[in-house]
Amino acid sequence: MVNNIIEKFSEVTELWSPKIVAEINDQYVKIAKIKGEFVWHNHAQEDEFFYVVKGEMKILLKDKEIVLKENEFYVVPKTVEHCPSAEEECWIMLVEKKETQHTGEVVTDKTKSIDEQLY
Repeated sequence: MVNNIIEKFSEVTELWSPKIVAEINDQYVKIAKIKGEFVWHNHAQEDEFFYVVKGEMKILLKDKEIVLKENEFYVVPKTVEHCPSAEEECWIMLVEKKETQHTGEVVTDKTKSIDEQLY
């Protein structure tokens, strides 16, 4: 099945609420609209791939800041504490293992279960 990523983003209405748009082997491809600051967290067993489709975002790390613009990506290595943020609305794509918890071991009002992430 062929999908259009921009059309998929048009159906995302809530910030910081990733939606699963594809499944590849043992990984999910997710899209999300973000704005503001997320929560500091890490993933003990999984790397996390961030790709900016539209806008600009920062990935705050304890010792530096990664700035991503459209068509740029970054992989946060497992165990690295990070906090995604965006001054203006930004559209991102994530690739992560199916068992990856949205906010790692941290639970907040922004935490979304896998069921909540299903498109």
